[in-house]
Amino acid sequence: MVKTSKKPTIIDLFCGCGGLSFGFEKAGYQVLLGIDNWEQSLKTFKANHNGAETHLGDLSKTTPQEIANQYKVKNVDVIIGGPPCQGFSISGKRLTEDPRNFLYKGFVNFVSYFKPKAFLMENVPNLIAMGGGKIKEKILEDFTSLGYTVSYKVLLASDYGVPQNRKRVVFIGLLNGKTFEFPKPIFGENLKSKITANDAISDLPEGSVVDGSKYNTNPTSEYQRLMRAESDGLYNHQTCKHSDQTVKIISLVPDGGNYKNLPENLRDTRKVNIAWTRLNSAKPSFTIDTGHRHHFHYKYNRIPTPREAARIQSFPDSFIFHGTSTGQAKQVGNAVPPLLGEILAKQLSVFLNQ
Repeated sequence: MVKTSKKPTIIDLFCGCGGLSFGFEKAGYQVLLGIDNWEQSLKTFKANHNGAETHLGDLSKTTPQEIANQYKVKNVDVIIGGPPCQGFSISGKRLTEDPRNFLYKGFVNFVSYFKPKAFLMENVPNLIAMGGGKIKEKILEDFTSLGYTVSYKVLLASDYGVPQNRKRVVFIGLLNGKTFEFPKPIFGENLKSKITANDAISDLPEGSVVDGSKYNTNPTSEYQRLMRAESDGLYNHQTCKHSDQTVKIISLVPDGGNYKNLPENLRDTRKVNIAWTRLNSAKPSFTIDTGHRHHFHYKYNRIPTPREAARIQSFPDSFIFHGTSTGQAKQVGNAVPPLLGEILAKQLSVFLNQ
């Protein structure tokens, strides 16, 4: 049974480790429940969300009635989440008939049943152009038919204090007839410089550390101080071992470089256009992915650790990931940056109270 609260309550669907709901929690919401079909991510979710329940299940099969009965959930103020987006991704074939494109229907069913005051649904930005806009229009139609006034916008995470140029489309619907206005960027053109990869992770050591170890350096940026603020030590900072040949090739790529900086005979050692890409220390990171081995630290000859990736995603050091190193990397890469979630949650609270 979930705990009741005077705070606005939320359910997080397709929750993963809970980056979005963690941002909502920081903004003063009570997370009642996270639902996902990956047990490892739910272990992380449970450990990092104060008093929240978790449910392991397939949202194409799990009904909101079952959830309401099992967890004694009656009233939910906000439903949030990001349905699986592989069918929408530019890395795939982008077929509008891909069955994964309609997994969001599970989200719609929960909104229809609980009738929350608001919902927030996020996904990859090219969703709005897929099929000539037909998928976007179907999403708008489904929620409008339930009585929601829906706004949507493509957001760039680095505009909101996240050291990462990650784009996501966010749909927000309100049941009170108001039209949600997205928060203005904090960083951007003619504003102060964005948070860089160096700002985010330069205080973290080159080698692995035992979980819970004390920091061996002082923070060198305001962002690092923010990330460390509530942590009792360093966790999830275990490095990946590479072959000598891989380390040698990485060493030939400069800060911010990629395969084009390699000698001709080495450029085709990996047949992907993102191969051998280093972070640029002076800029926000490119989008943190789910853990493949083509992106590297701007200085060290290795891929980022789960903690470095988490920093780039704006997870504070107090947010501890569970599971294997590969699983941790996947959890981080699949998440919504908590700082972005917090800013959206604060803005949404204004409209909930009107």
